Amino acid sequence: SPQEQPSRCLNSNTASICKVRREIFALLYPTVVVLPDGSSINIRYHEPRKIIKLPLDLSTLTEAERHARIERRKPKQKIKIEEDIEDDFDARKYVHLLKKKK
Repeated sequence: SPQEQPSRCLNSNTASICKVRREIFALLYPTVVVLPDGSSINIRYHEPRKIIKLPLDLSTLTEAERHARIERRKPKQKIKIEEDIEDDFDARKYVHLLKKKK
C-alpha cells in the first residue's frame, strides 16, 4: 500500500511569512507604522489604530534642520489683511440702459 500522506492543518497562518507561535491568539488589529525616515511597515497592534508615527530623534539632525523643525512646531500667527475698497460706482452712467415697462 502507498505510504499515507500526513494531514495538514490549513488555517489563516499558512500564507504568512513566519508562523505565529502562540496557543492562544490575542485580537490584533492591522496598523501602519511610519518610521522617522518616512518609510512604513504593516504590523498587527493590540489597539485599533490606523497609523502610528514614530518620533524623530532631534539629536541626529544638523543645527539648521533642527531649528527649521522647531520653528514648524510653533503656532503660526494669523495675518490680518485690511482692504480699502474704493467705491467710485456711479449709477447715473447706466440709466440709459434701463428699459421702462409699458
